Amino acid sequence: MEEQEKPQCHFRMGLLIGCAVGALVGILFAAKSGKELRSDIKEKVSETVKNAGDIYTDYSTKAKAIFEEAKYQAKELKQDADRHLSEARQKANEILASTEGKSAAASKKKGDAGEAAEALHPLAGNIV
Repeated sequence: MEEQEKPQCHFRMGLLIGCAVGALVGILFAAKSGKELRSDIKEKVSETVKNAGDIYTDYSTKAKAIFEEAKYQAKELKQDADRHLSEARQKANEILASTEGKSAAASKKKGDAGEAAEALHPLAGNIV
């Protein structure tokens, strides 16, 4: 979207500058008295300032809309990231729980084997 606005922005700025230069050249080469010339220049400057203000307002409104859209998308991305993080934590906890269960069962089996070996021989329990 930004790439599409750049050529339009350049065109509008060129158009604005061209109008201002054309108006100034037209006024300066017109056969008028000094008072009339100053009055015309003042009028053209006020028109140019008004046009520049309109352009500023237009682009300011567009910039605010783009900022609001970016803020909304950032909020959406944060919510997605939080959801994915929560899912990852849940899976990690499940994996840890299943791993702890397996290691506890293995310890119990080892303990049972050690008790059985110790029953056969008191020093054999330490080997297993």
